[in-house]
Amino acid sequence: MDELFEHASTVNELLSRYGVKFGIYKNGQFNEQLFPFDPIPRIIKKAEFEHLEKGLIQRVDALNLFLADIYGNKQIVKDKVIPEEFIFSSSGFLQQCDGVVPPKNIFSHISGIDLVQAKDGTWYILEDNLRVPSGASYPMIARSLCRRTSPETFARTKIEDNRTYADMLKEVMNFVNTGGINVIVTPGRYNAAFFEHSYFAEKTGAVLTTGKDLVVENDNVYYVDYQGNRQRVGALYRRISDEFLDPMTFREDSVIGIPHLFEAYKKGNVAIINAPGNGIADDKGIYYFVPKMIKYYLNQEPILNNAPTYVPFYKEDMDYVLSHFDDLVIKDVSEAGGYGVFFGNSLTKEKKEEFINKLKAEPRRFIAQEVIDFLDIDVFIDGKRAPRKADLRAFVLSDGTTKVWKSGLTRFSRNPDSFIVNSSQGGGFKDTWILSQ
Repeated sequence: MDELFEHASTVNELLSRYGVKFGIYKNGQFNEQLFPFDPIPRIIKKAEFEHLEKGLIQRVDALNLFLADIYGNKQIVKDKVIPEEFIFSSSGFLQQCDGVVPPKNIFSHISGIDLVQAKDGTWYILEDNLRVPSGASYPMIARSLCRRTSPETFARTKIEDNRTYADMLKEVMNFVNTGGINVIVTPGRYNAAFFEHSYFAEKTGAVLTTGKDLVVENDNVYYVDYQGNRQRVGALYRRISDEFLDPMTFREDSVIGIPHLFEAYKKGNVAIINAPGNGIADDKGIYYFVPKMIKYYLNQEPILNNAPTYVPFYKEDMDYVLSHFDDLVIKDVSEAGGYGVFFGNSLTKEKKEEFINKLKAEPRRFIAQEVIDFLDIDVFIDGKRAPRKADLRAFVLSDGTTKVWKSGLTRFSRNPDSFIVNSSQGGGFKDTWILSQ
């Protein structure tokens, strides 16, 4: 593995040359930066991964059943497992999707599940990402470049091949395809994950498009190339948020969506990956109820646990949060990308009082979690190893059976005092090696 250290700068240079960057659009400006790669891989033993695999499959199966139920009979609400206020007050619940059944009844085709490992070795689920989860391309291309610069390392190391993700993604698109070509729809060059959109189009053979390349006629979606030729679209892997997908159904000011797309989708004439409306399942408030979903839909005990979580909506949880405020991390359920997350002990007395008043006024808006002192893993900084906090985004794909990619995106904080690992907050990434024996 020492050879990887020698080639770390070369790999990062190649990543930059190939445009493997992360863009951030903030305050009206687009800034693009290198997503720093660390050469020390996270290594997960075969037996440990098999345990994670079972738990992740169980969780995603339950979440898909929840989505089918919540946009169908809503039995889980009728049985009072989840309060209806948590469903209908969520910005992720889309009334337009009520009663709509996607092709093959799969809602979350690609799930990005974020985990952390505590210092005692226990894994905890931190978040479920079921809308437009990103990040699988980064360890894929990083390993490809590492394999090129240090082939001897991979010749003698027994690890799972992570190039399988492209085939898994293509199988998902083909499985739900309603007849036609597969396309990947990107908002364009200035999207944060544009590199990933183009990379997956190349690797899966799908056509990379923008909304302007697609038209809907007679409730069918067509791709129109630069010569005016048309091809029907059967599966559309969208990298556009729900609200911008179709200006006729959602935000009418969207200039990146496809007019009348939702009508074609409702008629079953095109598969949208992931299904519109999935935001209800990765609402941080709904996260609290996922262990209950597993018991309710699957009649099983959860294999992987949530981080200990409190929902101030419930009086007993509110009382606990107020009495243990300085010991908890607070998350705004409407935020993502590491924003809206803060530690109770980091607030001044005035800010704490201000926030508690907001918490009491909007208890549904926040969750609180115990601070997990998660495992430090080594990163290579200034020519030597240094410990940093890191999480793992596992990718779970559903196409009739649910499968876990035998790799993952490990993100780490470059700040030695921070638990925030998101790329939008300045974090870096490393490859995840799953031992094959």
